[in-house]
Amino acid sequence: MIGFLRSYIRIVDRINYRIGRFTMYGIFVMAGILLWSSVSKTFFLPSLWTLEMAQFAMVTYYILGGPYSIQLGSNVRMDLLYGGWSVRKKAWVDAFSVLFLIFFLGVLLYGAIESTSYSFQYGERSPTAWRPYLWPIKVIMCAGFTIMLLQAISELFKDIATIREIDL
Repeated sequence: MIGFLRSYIRIVDRINYRIGRFTMYGIFVMAGILLWSSVSKTFFLPSLWTLEMAQFAMVTYYILGGPYSIQLGSNVRMDLLYGGWSVRKKAWVDAFSVLFLIFFLGVLLYGAIESTSYSFQYGERSPTAWRPYLWPIKVIMCAGFTIMLLQAISELFKDIATIREIDL
């Protein structure tokens, strides 16, 4: 059982690390889109696609970067009490709170799958002037929620190992 947990944590952490490192550069994609938006509005005809494409890039950056952020422990915590606690007490609190995250991500993933299915079935498009198909960003959201859920489960396993003083 410990071998399975070790493998699960190693695989999920490795995948999310690579996705997170790749996604980090999405900030340059967003900056490029917004720069083009400014240039085209100033010197040319305004582009219809820039605002919505920047929003799609932001969603991708945020959703695919979330698991990497959790992995690095850079998520927001209330440090008023947390910072002074022992490692085991922190693991207890984290293990308890990650259960809420897992539930929340499960609900989000369920809704995202339903929404993506609808988008594929009816060829859903954005109601803006550009009218892009919405299924690509919804697929990215489903993938992001899935890897975030896998990372949350990995963090739960790490917390349980810390509580039980098992070296993973």
